[in-house]
Amino acid sequence: MPTWMYEGKTANGQMKKGRIDADSEEAAHSKLRQMQITPSSLKKAGLLQADLALPGMGGVAKKDLVIFTRQFATMIDSGLPLVQCLDIQAEQAANPQFRKELTVIKETVEGGATFADALRKFPKTFDELYINLVSAGEIGGILDTILNRLAAYIEKNQKLKGQVKGAMTYPAVVLVVTIGCVTLLLVKVVPMFNQVFTEMGTELPLPTQILVDASEWLQSYFYLLIVGIIGLIVGYKTAIKSAKVRHVRDKIMMKAPVLGDLVVKSSVARFCRTLGTMISSGVPILDALEICSKTAGNSVIEQAVMQTRDSISEGRTIAEPLAEAKVFPQMVCQMISVGEATGALDTMLSKIADFYEDETEAAVGALTSALEPIMLVGLGGTVGFFVVAMYLPIFKAAAVIGG
Repeated sequence: MPTWMYEGKTANGQMKKGRIDADSEEAAHSKLRQMQITPSSLKKAGLLQADLALPGMGGVAKKDLVIFTRQFATMIDSGLPLVQCLDIQAEQAANPQFRKELTVIKETVEGGATFADALRKFPKTFDELYINLVSAGEIGGILDTILNRLAAYIEKNQKLKGQVKGAMTYPAVVLVVTIGCVTLLLVKVVPMFNQVFTEMGTELPLPTQILVDASEWLQSYFYLLIVGIIGLIVGYKTAIKSAKVRHVRDKIMMKAPVLGDLVVKSSVARFCRTLGTMISSGVPILDALEICSKTAGNSVIEQAVMQTRDSISEGRTIAEPLAEAKVFPQMVCQMISVGEATGALDTMLSKIADFYEDETEAAVGALTSALEPIMLVGLGGTVGFFVVAMYLPIFKAAAVIGG
C-alpha cells in the first residue's frame, strides 16, 4: 500500500505533518477527514521516504508514547470506537516501528482481545505499569482518564530521569576531555621534549622521568590500554547482571557523598509517583507494589518494596515495613502512614512525589556545584603537572650553566 506525506491543519487550528497509508489519493483524503485534518499538501512518499524498516528494528521513544497516549485519551473521550482510534493512530504515527506495532494491536483487538492484552505483544514499548493501568481503565470504564494519568506520569518520569542524567553529563564530559588532553600530551608533546632531554644528557627529575616512562609505555603498548578498557567494560556489564553485585553497587551509590542524596531523592520520587498513579487508577495494592519494585531502578529500593509487599499480605500497613527497611526518609514513611489513616494514600503519594521531584532538581544543582570546582582543579592540576615536569630539566640545565 502506498505511503502519503501530508501537511495540514487539525480541528483546533494547529499545523500537523505526518504520513498515512492509502490505496489512492482519494482514500488518503478520506482518512485525513476522519482524522479531522484539512490538508494543505498531500503527496506520495518517494523511495527514500518510504518505510523500509524491518519488524523488530528500531524503537519507540517516550515522546512518541506520550503523544499517542494523550491523543488516544482525547479520542476515547470523544466517543470514537477503540478500533477506529487505533486505526487513526497507526496511520498518523511518524515512527515506522510504532506504526507497525499499533497496526498489530488494532488487528489483535479486532480479533476479540482486550486492549491491555493486545499491548502485551510489545513489552519493550508498553511496560507492566502501562498495561496494568490500561487494564484497570478498561475494567472500570475510565480508560480516557487512565490514559491521561499515564501520559502525565511518563512526562514527569522522563523529566526526572533527564535531571539525573544531566547531573552525570558534566563530570563525564570533563573526564573525557581530561583523558583526551593527557593522551595527546603523552603521545605528541612529551616525545618532543624527550629528544631535547636526551641531547642535554642530564639526569631527569622524578616527575619528568615518570612522564617520559608513561609516554614510552603508551606508545609501545597502546593496544594493551584499549584491551584493558574493553575488558573493564565487559567485566562490569557481566558482573552487574548478578543481583548481589547490583545490590552492592546501588548500596554504595546511595551512601556516596552528594551523589547518594540525589539517588535517594530521585528513587523516592519515582516510587511515590508510580504507586500513587496506580492506586488512584484502581490497581490492587499488592500488584501495584510488585510493579513499583520492578520500575524502581534501584535494587535496594526494589528489595525494600518487595519486603513491604510481603508484610502487607500478612496484614500490616505500608508505612511500618517501609520504615523498618531504613531506605526511605522518615518523613516519607510518616506521610504515607497519614495517607493510610485518612484514606487518601494516592493523594499523599502524589504530594510526596511532587516534593521530592523538586528536591531532586535542587540535588542536581548541588551536585553540579560541588563537582564543578573539583573537576576544574583536577583538569588544571593535571595540565600544570605536565608543564612543570617538562620544564624542570630545562630549569636544572640553566642553573648548571649559570653556576
